[in-house]
Amino acid sequence: MAAPRSSEQRKSDTMARLASDVDAWIATADADGDGYLLPLSFLWDGAGVVVCTPRSSVTGRNLGRGGRVRVGVGQLRDVTMIDGTPEPVQDERTKDAFAAKHGWDPRHEAANYAFFRVVPDRVQAWREVNELPGRTLMRDGSWLA
Repeated sequence: MAAPRSSEQRKSDTMARLASDVDAWIATADADGDGYLLPLSFLWDGAGVVVCTPRSSVTGRNLGRGGRVRVGVGQLRDVTMIDGTPEPVQDERTKDAFAAKHGWDPRHEAANYAFFRVVPDRVQAWREVNELPGRTLMRDGSWLA
């Protein structure tokens, strides 16, 4: 097992992952608290994780309610977990950037797609058990490293 990374290295690795990865697991809950988890393509725009989904889908409805969201990026032994709240994305430049990254523009689909930004208030990253201490990189919306 490799030695644990410093907080600064974990943050650097996390930022690189958010810039380069294309898919994440998005966990939401409905009004009754029933959880829903699915993979979505994402864009890190520097302020949050931007996702797009049909407005009428379970995830679209859950995100539209503005409840808590958990985003998982990476693999089992190199994961980034982001907790935050969703907000609608109105900025066309952000939507253009999403479309450019993925080679697909949901605005041209027949379904009514909605863009949301998950604004993080907590970010955690770890690889192995020896990185569990100090895994929190952001708390209450402020980076610790």
